[in-house]
Amino acid sequence: GETWYMGAPEVIISALDGDYSDVLQQVNDYANDGNRVLLVARSTTSLADTDNPQIDPQAKPVALVLCSEKIREDAEQTLAWFREQGVRCRVISGDNPVTVGAIARKVRLTGEHEPRFLDARELPEDVNELARVLENVDVLGRVLPNQKKAIVQALHTQNHVVAMTGDGVNDALAIKEADLGIAMGNAAPATKAVAQVVLVDSKFSHLPDVVARGRQVMANMERVASLFLVKTVYSALISLGVVLTQIPYPYLPRHITYIGALTIGMPAFILALAPNTRRYIPGFLKRVVTFALPGGIAAALSVLLTAWFLPGIMDWDVTKNVDLSALRATSAIILFLMGVFVLARVAQPLNSWRGILVAAFAAAGVIGAFIPFVANFFALILPTGTTLVATLIALGGSALIFVICLWLAPLVGKVSGKLLRQHGFNI
Repeated sequence: GETWYMGAPEVIISALDGDYSDVLQQVNDYANDGNRVLLVARSTTSLADTDNPQIDPQAKPVALVLCSEKIREDAEQTLAWFREQGVRCRVISGDNPVTVGAIARKVRLTGEHEPRFLDARELPEDVNELARVLENVDVLGRVLPNQKKAIVQALHTQNHVVAMTGDGVNDALAIKEADLGIAMGNAAPATKAVAQVVLVDSKFSHLPDVVARGRQVMANMERVASLFLVKTVYSALISLGVVLTQIPYPYLPRHITYIGALTIGMPAFILALAPNTRRYIPGFLKRVVTFALPGGIAAALSVLLTAWFLPGIMDWDVTKNVDLSALRATSAIILFLMGVFVLARVAQPLNSWRGILVAAFAAAGVIGAFIPFVANFFALILPTGTTLVATLIALGGSALIFVICLWLAPLVGKVSGKLLRQHGFNI
């Protein structure tokens, strides 16, 4: 009987007696051209143990089988995009590292630099030492499934966010361990089951679109959350001020419906769907709160100060419906102005369609007050005479309060942060 072996050349030759360095050199020459190389060896004896087969050391190499790789046209462009975005791509493969390195060179995995490759059989087992080695490696060959998982764990020790792509069962462990597991559409069912994203048509070139959509959602949600939180802040503060000082509520529910629709609701819908390429930046909650507090406090102070002091200045008796309506009309105008200010901050930069968006909703609010049906439905009253004077005074004071709150916010943040750090809090 006889036995035939076929597999990785360096693995089979390492088990054979004799010097086959010339064969390995030939294998490397083919691999340097990007070919996947298999070695066929022949033994004149039969396998002694079929349950635990071992390579016969007396076997002789017979032939090399070459498999050429077809590189997708969009591979180089996709990898270049990730490089520009600051994402470092590594190739982890079970193939010969020389072959994989040659393919990586063809698709310009590392740009102008020569990709550095390593045989995974030389990798250390200690996770910290593995992390150190990986910093200087771009391509890994002859990687075992458990090594793929260890590689992801090692990258995590260096605080890297790791995405892993693959299609085989041997990729499932690493895909599950990664922060973002991406499986190809033709992947094994087990691999697709543990992945967070499945590329149905198996095209890696879709990933830039996936990243762009994720950035759009996260960045735009920050804008929208800032808008809505401003309303929450000033509504809570105004309600608290009204309860503590026992004054009539400074505006009607229909006023806030009109103002909220034009300065929050409809603009937020448009901004949420707008293109946004900003990269993810940690600290979402801190930024939203930092943005919302100054705007919300400024709006609440403006309305409350108007409700507290304007009736005395203008000699209004707010127990009378006429004077109370005038006060509420003035408060609604002030709140609308503050809403436009906040919308302008959220929509920045304003040197594009965003500026037109803010101007359009500001104009819509003003125009609506001149339309009888809209004005009657939302109880909008245009100020005249002394009410107009009072409104202009209040608007000027409100704009000043808004500027002061924006100016004070960073100073308060620095002082509070310094005090917290002095007491052992890290923010």
